[in-house]
Amino acid sequence: MLPTKEQALEELKVAGQMNPGPWVKHTENVGIAARNIAEKIPGMDPQKAYIVGLLHDIGRRVGIVDIPTHVYEGYKYCMEKGWDEAARVCMTHSYRLMKDEFDYEPSTDAEKAIKEYILHTEADDYDKLIQLCDSLATDYGFVILEKRFVDVTRRYGIMEGYIKGWDVSFEIKETFEEKMGCSIYDVLPDIGRTTLLSPKPWTPERKR
Repeated sequence: MLPTKEQALEELKVAGQMNPGPWVKHTENVGIAARNIAEKIPGMDPQKAYIVGLLHDIGRRVGIVDIPTHVYEGYKYCMEKGWDEAARVCMTHSYRLMKDEFDYEPSTDAEKAIKEYILHTEADDYDKLIQLCDSLATDYGFVILEKRFVDVTRRYGIMEGYIKGWDVSFEIKETFEEKMGCSIYDVLPDIGRTTLLSPKPWTPERKR
């Protein structure tokens, strides 16, 4: 089950008021990218792609938190609303390697819940689409994958498994392009211009 497009946009607006930051515009752009790509793929629902894209980071409504926390908070929030399809993407979007992400025993309740969920889930086309679009969308537009990977690395540093995740993103890209019959970059507005932009990495304002 999913909310309407209007409900999803309102949820994102409220979440942005609770926790302002560039993540809101990034999330809007993930939804746009997902919709545009899904429109070119037979059997995919562009409206569903747009909505789950809009809500994939909704867990950030709780504040500036780490990846597992925003993933799990988003999942719980969507499940409370009865939006199980959106909740699923909240869980899967940060784990491109899926089961292979968890070659360790998590210590937090959030990570334990995520691991249990991922171990019993096979990524479908919507999971993969949002995983891909998460790497294509920034707050200022759309960029090629290589640019986004550098941007994320500048902010967070190189973490174990990053390169494997990049490889998965390129595999997903190639699979979707074969189904689309064109490059994913062909359907992302202004990507040539925004890829050349180099804004400074965002950092939250310090509270006085």
